[in-house]
Amino acid sequence: MTNLLTLQPGALADYQEWLNIIKQRIVSVRMRMALSASRELILFYWELGAMIAHKQTQSQWGDKLIAQLSADLHKAFPDIKGLSASNLKYCLRFFQFYSSSQGVPSPDTAALPFGQQPVDQLPWGHNIQIFTKCRSVAEARFYIEQTLEQGWSRDVLAMQLKSNLHARAGKAVTNFSRTLPLPQSDLAQQSLKDPYTFDFMTMTEPYNELDVERQLTQHITQFLLELGKGFAFIGRQYHLEVAGNDYYIDLLFYHVTLKCYVVVELKNRKFIPEYAGKLNFYLSAVDSLLKRDDDQPTIGLLLCRDKNNIEVEFALRDMNKPMGVSEYSLVETLPDNLKGALPTVEEIESDLQQLQEVDDGNSNGGSQ
Repeated sequence: MTNLLTLQPGALADYQEWLNIIKQRIVSVRMRMALSASRELILFYWELGAMIAHKQTQSQWGDKLIAQLSADLHKAFPDIKGLSASNLKYCLRFFQFYSSSQGVPSPDTAALPFGQQPVDQLPWGHNIQIFTKCRSVAEARFYIEQTLEQGWSRDVLAMQLKSNLHARAGKAVTNFSRTLPLPQSDLAQQSLKDPYTFDFMTMTEPYNELDVERQLTQHITQFLLELGKGFAFIGRQYHLEVAGNDYYIDLLFYHVTLKCYVVVELKNRKFIPEYAGKLNFYLSAVDSLLKRDDDQPTIGLLLCRDKNNIEVEFALRDMNKPMGVSEYSLVETLPDNLKGALPTVEEIESDLQQLQEVDDGNSNGGSQ
């Protein structure tokens, strides 16, 4: 690596002084990092990112500054991890992401984002996932709070980021504001998503609602993770008897936070208004047969492959039971008897190549 200082005559004293300040900061936090590794590490990375950002505004070194700093810090502290050039760039991005709307403050006054909020309660790997994948501080705040509340591992957090949970949470079309009192209506709204992503399941056409139910219950851990915190599984095809007739609820849950039963009905087709009427009936039955005096009103969730929001709003307008409608998606595969009928990638490329050769031949022939 080219030594940055040889390319910047006259900057040696200034750089050495600045480098010594960072070395002193590292020495001062080493003991605290050992005692409170995660929080102190985040605090240090934030401070380091602020110092790098501030230094870059005072010089023309650009990215070369980070490479030189990494080399010098490794030389001084060979036993400390996290001083690579790539991680120093993450420190800079960490600081820039949360301070972008406020300009670049002095490194002596730069405070962690959200003041004493929970950004410093997450491991560094979680933080990297969030500030590199989120498009705004508000979105980042959502994932920070959800991670702490639900105890997500880094892999689970990555999955929720990939599935764009922030854009889906609380987006189901519901009648909760009219059928539930505050704050129960707000809590219930936030507990539902739209759409639900069941990409842990692979279905082969043709399949029906029972096939989807069976797959969901076979993958109950992933299903509960997608539903969100608080859902406790009661049963599939849950039997109810009303006026001597047998009825079966697709999936029945109890939500421990909302303190209510949740009836989930699956439809492997587009929403039609009749579905809301049947769900309303099931909610009445559960309220009469299962709900205890200290339970909140039962909530219904209708999951369809497609829906028109205006049509759903009309269908729910006069329903007296709290319910919501969401779409769901899953991975579909072709039946074995059709797989061989489709061309492979190599065959498509070969056909395209032949077409190109024909076109070239026609072009050359036309020019003679």
